[in-house]
Amino acid sequence: MYSQEAIPEQEILKVLSGKSEKDPFLVFNELRENGPVRPIPMQIGNTDNQTWIATQMDEVKTVLKDQDTFCVDPSTINKGSNTRSELTNSSDNPNSNLFLANSLNAIDEPDHRRLRRLVSKGFTPRYMESLRPKVQGIADDLIDEVQEKSEMDIVQDFAYKLPIIVISEMIGVPNSDQEQIYHWSESIANGLGLGRLDEEVSKSLDDFGDYFKQLIEERRKQPKDDLISELVAIEDGGDKLHEKELLSLVQLLIFAGHETTSNLISTGTLMLLDNPKQLEILKNDLSLVPKAVEELLRFHGPSTTAGPRYVIKDTVLGGQNIKKGDIVFPLLKSANRDEKVFSSSEDLNVTRDIKRHVAFGHGVHMCLGAPLARIEGDIAFTTLLKRLPDMKLNVPRENVQWQFKLAAQGLSSLPISF
Repeated sequence: MYSQEAIPEQEILKVLSGKSEKDPFLVFNELRENGPVRPIPMQIGNTDNQTWIATQMDEVKTVLKDQDTFCVDPSTINKGSNTRSELTNSSDNPNSNLFLANSLNAIDEPDHRRLRRLVSKGFTPRYMESLRPKVQGIADDLIDEVQEKSEMDIVQDFAYKLPIIVISEMIGVPNSDQEQIYHWSESIANGLGLGRLDEEVSKSLDDFGDYFKQLIEERRKQPKDDLISELVAIEDGGDKLHEKELLSLVQLLIFAGHETTSNLISTGTLMLLDNPKQLEILKNDLSLVPKAVEELLRFHGPSTTAGPRYVIKDTVLGGQNIKKGDIVFPLLKSANRDEKVFSSSEDLNVTRDIKRHVAFGHGVHMCLGAPLARIEGDIAFTTLLKRLPDMKLNVPRENVQWQFKLAAQGLSSLPISF
């Protein structure tokens, strides 16, 4: 019988909110040893339903994939035959103006399928692969800027800049506005999180939304060769993106297009510096970089948890009786260290053949931008290893500072010399 008291509940909450002093992976390891699913004392919204966490791969994948039992929009539980579109267009819908409330991440079937079908027309594998020369050029330009200095901050000088420039140019944000977009995005990411909505974030949310409303309107009048213009024009059988859907999608792309990849590059670099033998293997064979990217995503991926899933009907998960209306958080980082799935799961191995991980989620809500993140990760690490083969940490390891934004753990700074 599993012991539910092995880890104090408050310590679990601290880990989920990024406030724990303990190594989160030690906590996740203990959680897995004490059962795949356990309750936590976290209240979400105005509900008295129980909140749970899923820690092992099978249960996490079930929560992410089983749409008949778990949903991302709590109104799905009781809305019957109503569609999300009807609710979204209703003035009585309290979520209609929330940040990302109408994005792919926040809606269930059948509307998710409709929206994903429309949006995927702008995210074909061929289009993603066509971005490689542009991404490579940006990566080289960023290294050119620091090459003669013999030192840089991986976070500030490379990991944050590369994805924000790529996604901004892809969407159609003018170069002169990219710095402002970055600052708004950072402010929002720092002000939102599990159970947290800082008051100061409101102005950034408003300004961020107003900016893209204006940019979308400009592209309606005068289309250009960018993703916003393409999304505005997309139509399938008379179906088009609604205004709120389009705005939420662009906002989501900015976040998914730079927060996740920034953390992959900066945290991944630190993980390689922490494991010099693995770093040496990679430097000696750059063809392993795509494998290494998958391993770095598994080993210390950007997101601690996927968004909450709401239980549509009574079910049993990991031996626990879960009730309709309960809330489940799938812990991605814990599932990716599941020793039943990955041999030597606590070790970094850049030659590992990974059949599956959940760093980008799983099922219909798997990250739309995952192919772009993989391309950016491939180019970023290859460029760093080619051009800065002697890079090393420029501060004592204990001085490296972590920060927690939304549901992601990342680095605030990573000074290196080369």
